[in-house]
Amino acid sequence: MNGSTSGRGSSPASRTVATSDRFRVGVPASAWFERHALALTALTTATVLAVMLYLPVGAVFVDAVRAEGAVTLTHFADVLTDPFYFGVLAEVIAEPFAIRSHLEALAAWLAAVSISISLESPVPGLDLPVPWVHVDAPPVRKGLFGFTAYQAALSTIASVALGLPAASILANYEFRGRRILRSLTILPFVLPGIMVAVGFYAMFGRAGTLNGVLGLVGLGPYPFVEWNPLAIVIVAHAFYNAPLVARVTVAAWESVDVRTVETARSLGASPRRAFRDVVVPQLLPAVFTGALLTFIFTFMTFPIVLALGGLQLATVEVWIYDRVRQLAYGEAATLAVLETLLSLALTYAYLRYESAQSGLARAASPPPRDPLFPDLRTALSPRRLAIVGYGLVALVVFVGPMASLVAGSFTDGGGLTLRHYAFLLERQLEGASYQTLPWVAIRNSLLFGVATLAVAVPMGVVVSVVTARAGRWGALVDTVAMLPLAVSGVVFGIGLLRGLVFGISLPGGWQFQVTGTVAIVAAHAVAAYPFVTRNVSPLLSSLDPAMVESARALGASRYRALVDIELPLVASGIVAGAAFAFAISIGEFSSTVILASGSDAYTMPVAVERYLGRRSGPAIAMGTLLLVVTAASFVVVDRVGGRFER
Repeated sequence: MNGSTSGRGSSPASRTVATSDRFRVGVPASAWFERHALALTALTTATVLAVMLYLPVGAVFVDAVRAEGAVTLTHFADVLTDPFYFGVLAEVIAEPFAIRSHLEALAAWLAAVSISISLESPVPGLDLPVPWVHVDAPPVRKGLFGFTAYQAALSTIASVALGLPAASILANYEFRGRRILRSLTILPFVLPGIMVAVGFYAMFGRAGTLNGVLGLVGLGPYPFVEWNPLAIVIVAHAFYNAPLVARVTVAAWESVDVRTVETARSLGASPRRAFRDVVVPQLLPAVFTGALLTFIFTFMTFPIVLALGGLQLATVEVWIYDRVRQLAYGEAATLAVLETLLSLALTYAYLRYESAQSGLARAASPPPRDPLFPDLRTALSPRRLAIVGYGLVALVVFVGPMASLVAGSFTDGGGLTLRHYAFLLERQLEGASYQTLPWVAIRNSLLFGVATLAVAVPMGVVVSVVTARAGRWGALVDTVAMLPLAVSGVVFGIGLLRGLVFGISLPGGWQFQVTGTVAIVAAHAVAAYPFVTRNVSPLLSSLDPAMVESARALGASRYRALVDIELPLVASGIVAGAAFAFAISIGEFSSTVILASGSDAYTMPVAVERYLGRRSGPAIAMGTLLLVVTAASFVVVDRVGGRFER
């Protein structure tokens, strides 16, 4: 004891020498890095997020509160009190204490509302002996934000109305192709919004499939898109989000224990009462989750409205894009901040609600599935006929646009043709005389997709690991890391443009600048890594801790246990997340259209939008090529499954 150099009584100098010798001789540098590999990768990921996500978003916030070099709230005051942006609420915001005048205006509006009930159908040519409720009310000026919320609410209602019947069929009936149909509900996650818009244009346009079918019976052509572009936009949003509602609701339906339903029946409840009291309460959280996600997605809608409605149906996203093009950065930044605050609140509510519902487990006795059409007599029952009717609607809404996209690329007014693809080939061969070349767009999309994989997958895995091991801080880490879900591509693109592309001045006269391909890959990776995290985290958190503890007891470091045990067990989630990341990069439009402006870094979705503004045929052909590329990602997701396959 007395001769020990490492005991309590040793001098600080001797302890320092012993520690140095132990690090140099007993613990090589590779072992030290292995022990601290997770902390180092987490620090690297946090640095990348700070530079490529939080700094650009912060730049947008700074632009919103700065004018002529001084801090000001003038932009916010101008926007919040402008009826163009907030409609009737602008008067309330401008004079918040004029309560009496606001109440008088509300009372006058309510007095002008009239409700009547009659047997006259409001639909021309439809004469049904049922009472119809007519509501006449003075118009209310909604403003830009009000209209954005209005179309998002209508889109959410349409998505839930189309998604719930699909969930009921998939959860309660067995039929050939059920698994394939269930897998197809993942389709919206790998389809670019601009391609969906082109598909709906090919379906409902003047030369579209629907008018072609009507022409066979001597009707049309009808300008469906021009007649009611808002209705087309809502249906397009339902195409995107109804499968999402169906998927989360099917998962909840399959988690219902049939024994609880049988118990209710044994106590005298009718089938309808048992469904209402036992099944519906367990489905409502899933329906609410799907509806909330749908509202968030459609509130931040951009490519579909831009392609189908333009400034005529401008949402906040479309108007921000227009302000950027007009170089009104202060106004665009203010709108972006207000939209981001609203979406952050909604996303936080979704994450909290999802966390509260995460204890939902798969039932030991899931409900049995009945044959969909066991015989002819059953097939003619009202319920089966309703299913057939829904199938026809789903065929028009879900299959029609994509089938029309492919068919439209090979047809024109005179029949089958390849001239749309020939146009793309001619444009490529003529080269420099055109600003948008097809092969350049395809090449850029593939290169950006591969580069996004290299960045987004490691980031997503690291965030998943940190979230799983953060203990009580896991929810906070998850919320902070999921910021890209709440920040739209347009807002993020503005941040990159104003922050990193234009450059940031550093002390000493240095300039930090990220431009061109690097900026676009950064935007794609930040948009994609949350989907890697959402695929990996559930699998990682469900692993048995005893396996890791056993490996650690046998001498494995935390890093070796992660690499040798945990990651192989969540490989399916990693591959599925990688497929999502690639597909999101291929289809990313909102930020790319801003960052690629005036350069040769445009991608396939940007090329589709540029062609669509001039000639619809080549745009549909390019959209078909985009569909082929994204289909490869869909096949990977379908085969691997990740956390979505049960």
